[in-house]
Amino acid sequence: MTGNEATTAHDTRPTVTVIGLGNLGRALARTLLRAGHRTTVWNRSPGRADALVAAGAVRADTVDQAVAAADLVIVCVLDHDTVRRLLGPAAGALAGRVVVNLTSGTPQSARELGAWVTEQGAAYLSGAVYGVPETIGTPETFVLYSGPSHAFDTHSEQLELLGASTFVGTDAGLASVYDIALLGGMYGMFAGFFHAVALADSAGIKAEELTELLVRWLTGAAGALPGFAREIDSGDYATETSNLAINAAGLGNILSASRAQGVSTDLLAPLHVLFRQQIDQGHAASSLSRAIESLRAASRPA
Repeated sequence: MTGNEATTAHDTRPTVTVIGLGNLGRALARTLLRAGHRTTVWNRSPGRADALVAAGAVRADTVDQAVAAADLVIVCVLDHDTVRRLLGPAAGALAGRVVVNLTSGTPQSARELGAWVTEQGAAYLSGAVYGVPETIGTPETFVLYSGPSHAFDTHSEQLELLGASTFVGTDAGLASVYDIALLGGMYGMFAGFFHAVALADSAGIKAEELTELLVRWLTGAAGALPGFAREIDSGDYATETSNLAINAAGLGNILSASRAQGVSTDLLAPLHVLFRQQIDQGHAASSLSRAIESLRAASRPA
């Protein structure tokens, strides 16, 4: 036995497998390797593993081999259907392992996949990554996890290597709920940005010129969100400042000006509808945050 083999034989750290070597998957595997973990990798196109193998990873020929090689199995592929198709033939090797699925999907598909993995005798953690591949393993990235708390606790050291890790609950679908909520907020910001740029463009203002000012404005405006959150959680929407009537008038002006400039109001008009709904119900003097009640009502059965 060589010195390296002896070291490996006495290494009690959990072994790790990464299934799926897209940009994110490769970054995850590199981070684990740099931390000294025995890491097995698998990808449908084997060539994607070459650089990782050169750095010390073990290439598995099949998903079954990849699963059998590790205590902790991290999956990062296209979608949850792909996860299920890949792990299906390896079902017999899953027992006793922890499967961490960092593949994007819906809360329901996460719960269904988690139930199936559990039936195979493994523990399932659903995860959502917030960071680009280049920032994996740095303080810039954070990752949310949900599923059995014991599985998270057992591998918290390895998971923390990937980014600041937060356990959000035992429901396997909860990380996905957080994910779609956070991404929804992001796309809402993008919608406002696109409308702002289109409006500026109608007057010959360059996007870069506007954006420098917009980033400054939005950074400050984001400071209002924690206060809105407290109002929403408490149900107390009383305010002496920026109420629904003021904001409905302001947004109405923006919509009118946009139409006059020939700019579509499709992105912002629905928000005005929410404001008007709450005003029509007698809440003109309430905080802007009360608009969420129209969204809540829309999601509740009559």
